[in-house]
This record gives sequence, structure tokens and C-alpha cells, in this order.
Amino acid sequence: MEERKKYKVGYTDGVYDLFHIGHLNMIQTAKKYCDYLIVGVHGDDVVEEYKHHRPIIDENGRRRIIESIKGVDRAEINRFRDKLKLWELYHFNVVFIGDDWKGTERWKNFERVLAEKNVDVVYVPYTQGISTTDIKKRILET
Repeated sequence: MEERKKYKVGYTDGVYDLFHIGHLNMIQTAKKYCDYLIVGVHGDDVVEEYKHHRPIIDENGRRRIIESIKGVDRAEINRFRDKLKLWELYHFNVVFIGDDWKGTERWKNFERVLAEKNVDVVYVPYTQGISTTDIKKRILET
């Protein structure tokens, strides 16, 4: 990650289904960089559209979990994933994303678009050895 710069409003989002330590690490790291942290929770329909299945925990339950985490100043259910549209709603100065997305076409495009709005993209180290997909596989194996 880049040298720590303090931002006024930060933003990150995710599905946060079967909440785990990787999710917590992302949120805690993001909060270190900003005074006010908004965490978006992808709505059930949004998740179904791009993952082709609905989350195990419904959107309201996932939002309630996220809003209860120390350091989360605001939790919102999102109906789309476009970061420019999200910026228009929340006016953040920085967006946080796992470094496993760095260099992808999707995020290179977001970097360009958000730079025009003076929004930085900070890549947070991905927590190795844990993912919702892995948790689901382990559950099915038991």
C-alpha cells in the first residue's frame, strides 16, 4: 500500500456474505486512512446479477452487521457497482479495494474515471487464506 495519507471521506464496498476476518481487515485498514468511512453493501439483486446466486445472508442482515463494526460511520445497501455513480451519491475522497483487483481492466478504468474527480484509489492487502468461497466449500465438505 502507498504511504498513509489521511482523507476526509473514504468508501469501500462488498458483498460481506459470511463475514470473515478478511472483510474486517479491509474495513479496519480503510478506516486508518480516513476520518469518515462509508461502507457499501451490495444489494441481493446486484449480487445475483454478477455472481449468479443470491447471498446466504440477506442485504438487510449484511448491512446491520457492517454498521455495527467499530470504525464504520455509515453503511448503505447499493443497487449498482459503478464507482462514479457511487461517488455522485457519497462524494468520497478515496475508495479502498483489495489489491487482488490491482491492474484489472475494471479497476484501471475506475482509477481513470475517479482521478477526474480527484478521488484516489488505495489498494489494501488481500487477506490470504480466507474467502467466502472457501468458507462455503469447507461447509459443504463437512
